[in-house]
Amino acid sequence: MKLINSDYLVIGSGIAGLTFALKVADYGSVTILTKKTAMESNTQYAQGGIAAVFSDDDHFELHEKDTLIAGADLCHKDSVKILVEEGPERINDLLNWGVNFTRDEAKNLDLVREGGHRVKRILHAADMTGDEIEKTLLKRINENPNIRLLENYTAIDLITEHQVLGNLQYAFNICFGVYALNNTTGDVEAFRAAYTLLAGGGASRVYLHTTNPEISTGDGIAMAYRAGAKISNMEFIQFHPTALYHPDHAPFLISEALRGFGGILRNRDGKRFMEDYDTNLELAPRDIVARAIDNEMKKNGDKCVYLDMTHLSPHDVKKRFPNIFKHCKEFLDIDITKDWIPVVPAAHYICGGIMTNLNGQTSMHRLLASGENAHTGVHGANRLASNSLLEAMVFSHRAAQKAIQNNPMSFDVIIPDWDDSGVDNSEEWGLIRHNRLEIQTIMWDYVGIIRSKNHLQRAIRRIHLLFDEIEDYYKRTHVSKDLLELRNMTTIAYLIARSALSREESRGLHYRTDFPQKVDKFQKDTVI
Repeated sequence: MKLINSDYLVIGSGIAGLTFALKVADYGSVTILTKKTAMESNTQYAQGGIAAVFSDDDHFELHEKDTLIAGADLCHKDSVKILVEEGPERINDLLNWGVNFTRDEAKNLDLVREGGHRVKRILHAADMTGDEIEKTLLKRINENPNIRLLENYTAIDLITEHQVLGNLQYAFNICFGVYALNNTTGDVEAFRAAYTLLAGGGASRVYLHTTNPEISTGDGIAMAYRAGAKISNMEFIQFHPTALYHPDHAPFLISEALRGFGGILRNRDGKRFMEDYDTNLELAPRDIVARAIDNEMKKNGDKCVYLDMTHLSPHDVKKRFPNIFKHCKEFLDIDITKDWIPVVPAAHYICGGIMTNLNGQTSMHRLLASGENAHTGVHGANRLASNSLLEAMVFSHRAAQKAIQNNPMSFDVIIPDWDDSGVDNSEEWGLIRHNRLEIQTIMWDYVGIIRSKNHLQRAIRRIHLLFDEIEDYYKRTHVSKDLLELRNMTTIAYLIARSALSREESRGLHYRTDFPQKVDKFQKDTVI
């Protein structure tokens, strides 16, 4: 078995992983593993932007307050303070690395407003902010001789004292790296490092309708859970209110920024229905808007609602949202300056994840986490729009600084070869692979925007059955990327449903019909 050694190992090639890699590269060798191509990440698909205090009419306290309000009394105030106050420094990192944010005619950064923000504080690169950031960071990564980026590798499991030979007591609860599948050769390889950062992104592919790419199967969270690390707040799944709807077309994110630009949500009769739900109208926090849309659809028996941009300047709309305009026109022949955009909520972002402290340290030694697969406490029960890219940068920077300060001692452990003595069960795989759709359907139907005890218990029973089938098959066959993702999705589905069942209240993104009120005793994190 091939063994690759590095000082720092990074799982994931989004903004969290790439920021960490660039920060530590001057202090040791870095290996980055990514499941597909380096560009394929949730970061790339981020349209709206990145929030930070950059204008004279904004200040730290206001950004903090907006974040805390959106988080429904569950944000960690110390994490939020760090996010907001260190945010501008991290934006300057992006500017120094060469990210080209959109500027106004005076060459100042063009700041816009999104839901939950009371002032304009969103920096953006037209409507392709994530794409611009990802390309710029990858260029820096490729120019750095201390960083090795390996594409088409799927991490399987963390290497801990359970795997290493020697049974050394001083090696207890320590991460030594990961086993990973080379998707091209089919071989399993071991990657050993002094520090391992899990930056594997989100898990929203566990739902039937999502804005996330195919790779978002919660691999980092699932691996950490299997290794015994603490996982927190998995019940808080943010459903983006506006994904492009068409029965024969994959969901496509219609950015929050369209509503910030003046877009109006209407039902099929043309009524501006947000007037009935919140005084902030279309700029209410995402959980409120998503539930409002869900209610309108159920009340009228409709499969979508509509976002109206037709009252705005066609020139300005095309200039501000060129990618969205192009996508709607090319794929669905919808001219967003003339036609209402059919939209529906879709699973978008997970506010929980692997528990970390303020420096990215998990409950396992030498295992760090940042980005969407981490729970830093910033988002609470609902993420404020455009705080996610900022969170990834701020806490990846802090994780890097901590790792640099603590020169790790080497451990004389032996990592055994991967045991792939099982036999392929190609006929069974034809049945097992259909479990992916079943998991997604269960989660959408029973653990979605609206929940109840009966639905959650039903979901957990079905997830247990699927888990047993998949785990049995996993132990009897050679691993594959699809099988590893399916295994992880089942784990994620269980964590979300179990967490949701234990929280007997409604708060932020978690709404239960049998417990519709917020309850003081649940003003705490759910920890598994």
